Amino acid sequence: MENPRQFKVFAGSKGGALAKGICDELGCQLGQLHIDRFSDGEFCTYFEESVRGQSVYLVQPTCPSSDNLMELLLMIDAAKRASAYKVIAVVPYFGWARQDRKDKPRVSIGAKLVANMLQAAGADRVITVDLHAEQIQGFFDIPVDHIYGSNVLAPYIADLNLKNLIVASPDVGGSKRASNFAKKLHTMTDHEVPMVICYKYRPDFNKVSEMRVLGDVYGKDVVICDDIADTAGTLCKAAEVMKEGGARSIRAVVTHGVLSGEACKRIENSALEELICTDSLPIDPARCYKLHIVSLATSIANTILAIQNHTSVSEANMK
Repeated sequence: MENPRQFKVFAGSKGGALAKGICDELGCQLGQLHIDRFSDGEFCTYFEESVRGQSVYLVQPTCPSSDNLMELLLMIDAAKRASAYKVIAVVPYFGWARQDRKDKPRVSIGAKLVANMLQAAGADRVITVDLHAEQIQGFFDIPVDHIYGSNVLAPYIADLNLKNLIVASPDVGGSKRASNFAKKLHTMTDHEVPMVICYKYRPDFNKVSEMRVLGDVYGKDVVICDDIADTAGTLCKAAEVMKEGGARSIRAVVTHGVLSGEACKRIENSALEELICTDSLPIDPARCYKLHIVSLATSIANTILAIQNHTSVSEANMK
């Protein structure tokens, strides 16, 4: 590492565990940040050490509730006002990313609004993981380093040595993501990894009424690939359809385990043998016995080093 004193890493209230892992990888101490909370719900943030002239990395997912986004904005503003050289928002989970377009009249484009807010607060750069739609990077007028969750999810699947491995996309929209995941597994295992696609009809948000599999899963070890598990309704429905199709084993890999509402209970009662997700959000593994978490700490640490040393971010994450 070159000139380690030129940057510092801080964490918001939802980014502490991941930030600690990042600092362990970087061989540095996690910076001291304090958050004061008032009885009316308002809060303020301040740094307990100097950040003057430093590149400051602020680790905070913008997960529910919106307080976490506001906390990140205040952290950015505090760093700018404390004369930080650069402020880099490390947003492992970029909330509101599913609101990336006007899919019906008179709706907001939440992803664009959040991008504007981060820039208005003073962010010079953003590091994020598996945006729901990659074109969201175009909502920013500052550099965005987009890390792929497959960097840590694919090695876990490869190490299982599944003999009849096949990758499934839970919907048509995720086919590119699943295809890239299958190619990565093919490179790692030196075996051809075919892919199937689920067709689903969704009458309303978070509801799936009908699903069919386009392809053969009989006797296969299926890995369903998606970016977000929110209510987990789609994943569990896909697993059920795969099981009916004769799949030998069914797992799911997702980057962001939102797991809202009855998601954990739904997963435990499903045909899924395992749900593998990253630590882009703070998740307690005890919530679901089928849950396995892999860390993004190394990927994000490699990205930080690449930025600091002015080298390729993509090459850094291929190590």
